[in-house]
Amino acid sequence: MTRHFLRDDDLSPRDQRAVLELALAFRDDRFIRTPLTGPRAVAVIFDKPTLRTQVSFTAGIAELGGFPLAVDGKLARIGERESIADTARVLGRQVAAIVWRTFSQDRLEQMAEFSGVPVVNALTDSFHPCQILADLATIAQHRGGVGGLAGRTLAYVGDGANNMSHSYLLGGTTAGLHVRIGTPEGYLPDASILADATAIAADTGGSVSVVHSLAEAVTGADVVATDTWVSMGQESEAADRETPFVPFRVDSAAMALAAPDALVLHCLPAYRGKEITAEVLDGPQSVVWDEAENRLHAQKALLSWLVEGT
Repeated sequence: MTRHFLRDDDLSPRDQRAVLELALAFRDDRFIRTPLTGPRAVAVIFDKPTLRTQVSFTAGIAELGGFPLAVDGKLARIGERESIADTARVLGRQVAAIVWRTFSQDRLEQMAEFSGVPVVNALTDSFHPCQILADLATIAQHRGGVGGLAGRTLAYVGDGANNMSHSYLLGGTTAGLHVRIGTPEGYLPDASILADATAIAADTGGSVSVVHSLAEAVTGADVVATDTWVSMGQESEAADRETPFVPFRVDSAAMALAAPDALVLHCLPAYRGKEITAEVLDGPQSVVWDEAENRLHAQKALLSWLVEGT
C-alpha cells in the first residue's frame, strides 16, 4: 500500500519517532542513505511562493541520489489545464514521489488518490507538516534526542486558525507534547483538528489547550513558537490583523515568562518587530537557523521512510 504524508497524523507516534531519529542521523551524516540512487526523479510542484521548501527539497532529493524535477504550478495549472487526477496518473508513472506546495488540502488528497506513488504535503492552507517535523527534530537536537520530546510544553502564539497551528496540534501531540495555542478570540483552530489532536494526546500522554492570553500560553513553556500574523493569501487583511495580534508578540517580556532555557522557533520568513522582536529572533534562545536547516534533514528522512517502506 502506498504511503503518503498529507497531514501530520498520517504518521503514528512510532512512525514519527522513526522519521525523527533518521532526521538526526542525516544531520550527523548527510549521505547515510541514498534510496533515490539511479537517479530516480521526484516531482516537486510549487503553486505558492517558496524559499526554504524549494531549497530543502531540491538539495535533499539530490543528496538522496535522486533528481528533483521542479514543476512550476503557474505553467502546469494543475486542476485548470488538466484535472488533478489525470496529472497524478501521468506523474505517478514517471517519478518515485510527488511533493506539492499548494492551496486547498483537497487538491493534495486528489493527487494522492490517483498517483500510485507517495505524495508529500509541502504546505497547504490547512497544514504544514514537514515544517513541524523539522521543528520537532530541532527540539530533539537541543534537548536530549527524540526520547526527550514527550512531556515538554510547546506554546504556539499567533494565528490559531492557520496551518502552523493545526500542524503543531497534530504533530506535537503525536510526539507527546503539551501543546498550548495562544491566539486572539476569533482565530480558533478548526474544531475537527482540535478534536483529532485531543484524541491523539489521550494516547500519547500529551495535552491540548487553547487560550486567549499570551501569558497563559507561554508561562513555563519549554518551547515558544510563532509565525507571521498574515499568511499567504491574507495580505488584504494585514491592517485588520495588527490590533488583535500585537498582544501576542514574542518579545523579551514574553520570554521572561517561559522556562529559563526555553527555545524559540519561527518557521520563517519572520517580520522583526511584528510577531517577534529582533532581540528574541536573533538572541541566544533562538534556534530558528537550526530549524531552517532541519527542513533538509527531516524531509530526507521522510522521503526515505516513504520510498523505502521501512
